[in-house]
Amino acid sequence: MEKRARPDLCEILDRVLNEPGPVTDDLFTASLNERLAAQAPLAARMRPRSLDEMVGQSHLIAPGRPLRALIDSDRLSSVILWGPPGTGKTTLAQVIAGATKKAFVPMSAVTAGVKDVRDTVAGARQLLAEQGRGTILFLDEVHRFNKSQQDALLPSVEDGTLVLIGATTENPFFSVNAPLLSRSSLFRLEPLDDSELTEIMERALVREGVSAEPDVVATVVGLVDGDARAALTTFEVAVVIAAGPKVTGADVEMARNARAIRYEEDDHYDVVSAFIKSIRGSDVDASLYWLARMLAAGEDARFVARRLVILASEDVGMADPTALLIADAAARAVEFVGLPEAQLNLAQAVIHLASAPKSNSVITSLSAAQADVADQPAGQVPAHLRDAHYRGAARLGHGKGYQYPHDDDRGWVKQEYRPQHLEGRPYYEPSSHGDEPDRVARWLRDRGYGGG
Repeated sequence: MEKRARPDLCEILDRVLNEPGPVTDDLFTASLNERLAAQAPLAARMRPRSLDEMVGQSHLIAPGRPLRALIDSDRLSSVILWGPPGTGKTTLAQVIAGATKKAFVPMSAVTAGVKDVRDTVAGARQLLAEQGRGTILFLDEVHRFNKSQQDALLPSVEDGTLVLIGATTENPFFSVNAPLLSRSSLFRLEPLDDSELTEIMERALVREGVSAEPDVVATVVGLVDGDARAALTTFEVAVVIAAGPKVTGADVEMARNARAIRYEEDDHYDVVSAFIKSIRGSDVDASLYWLARMLAAGEDARFVARRLVILASEDVGMADPTALLIADAAARAVEFVGLPEAQLNLAQAVIHLASAPKSNSVITSLSAAQADVADQPAGQVPAHLRDAHYRGAARLGHGKGYQYPHDDDRGWVKQEYRPQHLEGRPYYEPSSHGDEPDRVARWLRDRGYGGG
């Protein structure tokens, strides 16, 4: 009987690596993960693995806090994690993945679609039926899902098939469907403060095996608006530039020579709100700051100009009637000149509006008139005010009794201009600011209500 040759180690490895199967998959996955970990960005390599290693968000994850208790007990229900970039949303989700006994499925709303959601739901149902094991779906950038995609999640979140962890940088009240939001707990993550960022940077120095000049850490911390990932990315580039054991301030400046202004959708609304309130509050410097912030972030200059035109009537109004002309001129300059030069026209309008006396009598008087239109009977147009220019109008009494103001030497005559049941109801309540008192006094004097 012929003796069978024993395959050598090279043949075995060749067969294992070239034949499909679980061993091949495990070897490939392990090798891939090892190489990815080695070349991952510093922020990924330093990602905490437990809640105790996390820096920041103590209002959520400190011992005894609600989110910490849910994670520690593995009883987390669907949540939305809302916060600016670099505050730990993805890190928190990965910590949950390591702590839970449930299956954990990460998914990005940027690349996933309804089919991916349905496949995940089907797999979660099967796992729950066969093993009694729940599933957590981590949906990064959940605001990128449109209404139909979010609706596809709703039934499985509602019946408990899936525990959803949604992460978003945008205000979920604007970007997440109300039914999905109502079935989830909302946790807001705050930008890290300087001491928290400093702690992370000191860990990074140890991790990279380098030292730094005294002001380097403070410089990086001051550049990133509470964004830990941005701090670590900047530092990592600075380490490469330094090419030595010590990172200098010059290395940091080269690494971060163009500061990006974060401007998500909810930042847009918040910054615009601060801009309008600063002008209304007559703080010229703050108004210019928010204007500069919006321009740096790429805000549409036409939008800024429209807001100024509205504000000129809403908040300055009759206290300085020229404000509307200034705002309108700035809006026209934006169309005619364009950026960057038109930013000077916008700045001039902002300074004028912020430094102008303020009156909201335009909006309050209009609101009072609108309230009567909504709440009172409409009433008929008085006969003397009706159109009398067409044939037969005179036989109907239209225009009868109307007094033409220009026929009077004063240019004004006393007569009623509203339906009878609304006569004498005041709408316009002038302020005592700016030009408004003088204009109103002249108006009253001309009508015989005031003295010389």
